Amino acid sequence: MATFFMFGKYSSEAIKEASAERTIKSNSLIKKFGGEVNSMYSLLGEQDLVLIVNFPGIEQAMKASVALSKLTGISFTTSPAVTVENFDKMITEI
Repeated sequence: MATFFMFGKYSSEAIKEASAERTIKSNSLIKKFGGEVNSMYSLLGEQDLVLIVNFPGIEQAMKASVALSKLTGISFTTSPAVTVENFDKMITEI
């Protein structure tokens, strides 16, 4: 499983529909694409939301990102992530 950070930005319509029920639906949709939510945070600043999610691969992450946008009206920027420890190991191999 690979880790992805999904940064969300609410539209004015998306914020009107915010609810615990929509969060549950979002979690179910992520699971549908083989994902597992590690954590979700609401943010102040440039981004409104971040989800830290594990997916089997990039294809599943991309599908889930688009599906979440369709479901919620929230635009997502999805980025793969590795721990700093793993990054340090990777760069020593260069």
